[in-house]
Amino acid sequence: MPTPDELVRDHTIYSCVMGSRAFGLATADSDTDRRGVFLAPTALQWRFDKPPTHVEGPADEQFSWELERFCELALTANPNVLECLHSPLVERLDDTGRELLALRGAFLSRQAHRTFVRYAAGQRRKLEADVRRYGAPRWKHAMHLLRLLAGCRDLLRTGELVLDVGDDRERLLAVKRGEVSWREVETRMARLATEADEALPGSPLPPEPDRRSVEDFLFRTRRASALRSVQSGPDDEVVQGVVGGRGGRVG
Repeated sequence: MPTPDELVRDHTIYSCVMGSRAFGLATADSDTDRRGVFLAPTALQWRFDKPPTHVEGPADEQFSWELERFCELALTANPNVLECLHSPLVERLDDTGRELLALRGAFLSRQAHRTFVRYAAGQRRKLEADVRRYGAPRWKHAMHLLRLLAGCRDLLRTGELVLDVGDDRERLLAVKRGEVSWREVETRMARLATEADEALPGSPLPPEPDRRSVEDFLFRTRRASALRSVQSGPDDEVVQGVVGGRGGRVG
């Protein structure tokens, strides 16, 4: 079994930069957050000990998902995963990764309204707890919450998920610097949430994601991985037996 670091190093199909750099909010002190997707070889899925569904590292600020887990989360409109699919800063991409990106639209649906707004509500409660305890929120988190709500609204309005904040950059950075009152930030959050609610009924997004297209992609990818194992001469006869049809009698 490869180590988690080896899975990321040798089997990544897609990786990108996320965080402030992808959102157009980077400053001189911004970290570089990397996110990726790796495809664990199919033969590893047939063992009792399964490959990990996600890996932290090996670099600082790096996080990767195994392809199947990534697709599962994207189909539920997980905000972090959907945004990863739409990063403008792609660092690594193979043919399977290109096919994944070509399927980006299949993951988008009106379910994003529920998941984005629910996530935002949870983050806002944390900010409110900070205000009660410390007298002020974590301003960086407040900035990103405003960005998330605006992105949700625009996604519902247009059917497209755009990460770069564009002309809103300076207004958002003023929040990060603590130059905007918490009352004003709360007002903006409430307005953006209302605008997202209003955009939902007429959204061009479908009610549900295209689960079948994603599942077909995952099946074809797993099958291709299994066939590559056979062609490369695996030392595990289980791979040859299952893929080649030489199943033994059970009894």
